[in-house]
Amino acid sequence: ITGLRDADALPGVVVFHAGTRLKNGQVVTDGGRVLGVTATGSNLRLAVTRAYDAAARIRFAGAQYRKDIAWRAL
Repeated sequence: ITGLRDADALPGVVVFHAGTRLKNGQVVTDGGRVLGVTATGSNLRLAVTRAYDAAARIRFAGAQYRKDIAWRAL
């Protein structure tokens, strides 16, 4: 998994690990829903933008993420 530090360094962003493990000092996927990316902001639009910006920085084989979070509220 690459981009974790970049994503986690963004203001208001926290990356939660679920299906990850360490292998030879590297964070790798371990199946299922691998990560949860959460963000805060002064308003909902900013929080959503930050979360998607962070998620886009994280890369691994087979990575997928939802693109509809908060769309009704916006």
